[in-house]
Amino acid sequence: MATWKPDPTFYPSARLAADAAPEKLAWVASFDPTSAVPDSLDVVDLDPASPEFGRIVHRLAMPNTGDELHHFGWNACSSCLCPNAPHAHTERRYLVVPGLRSSRIHIVDTKPDPRRPRIVRVHEPESVAQRAGYTRPHTVHCGPDGIYVTALANAQGEAPGGIFLMDHESFDILGQWEIERGPQELAYDGWWHLGFDTVVTSEWGLPATFENGLVPEVLLGGQYGHRLHFWDLHTRRHKQTLDFGAENQLVFELRPAHDPTRPYGFVNSVISLKDLSASI
Repeated sequence: MATWKPDPTFYPSARLAADAAPEKLAWVASFDPTSAVPDSLDVVDLDPASPEFGRIVHRLAMPNTGDELHHFGWNACSSCLCPNAPHAHTERRYLVVPGLRSSRIHIVDTKPDPRRPRIVRVHEPESVAQRAGYTRPHTVHCGPDGIYVTALANAQGEAPGGIFLMDHESFDILGQWEIERGPQELAYDGWWHLGFDTVVTSEWGLPATFENGLVPEVLLGGQYGHRLHFWDLHTRRHKQTLDFGAENQLVFELRPAHDPTRPYGFVNSVISLKDLSASI
């Protein structure tokens, strides 16, 4: 009789994960701002005992130009052990790699040869827009009931942005995550606290205000994102908005406390219109 065992790289907390053995390879996104050549996923040797330590040992080119590869992530992580939606048999094997500008999503298999990963599936932009209702996928997080992909715009490239779900194993796009979004329009990052049944999302702006660089009028007018949104994890309904004030523009990366019992986290605001400083 077979016994399911969790992936040994799943850990109950970020603090315990930090005590694990160091990774020996890194996968790094490279992109060409001119879109003359395809972006690539570069494999870097991190083993100090290796003769190739610190070097790029392989480049996996994307099949198209102009993707602008962005915040990619694993198909599976410690959230798969969530008691409300356990997926203990799921393996941390595939990288889900979005193209911010193209709205294309690549599924990359690292298992047969981690030094030479291969693309096994591609979601084309039209499919992402149709199935998810969103475009400009930005950040990928493995979640308790699927892969959470934050997207900066709707299918038409306008507001609202939000989150859509993908299946951990088939990588099918399951659809929009939000059931009742309340006042939320702009999107950027998203994270959750399993112990408090809470999702938190942050804000950036719409494609027209960043794809060709920041727009000074929008920045100085305080029209980029400056709020956090709090949601009920299971009912997917908006519960609260925390506004940092229009002077604090571009509320970006969310990070939870390393101790999963602590109900706090961190977020950065890129620029203050008062003194051009950044803050956490």
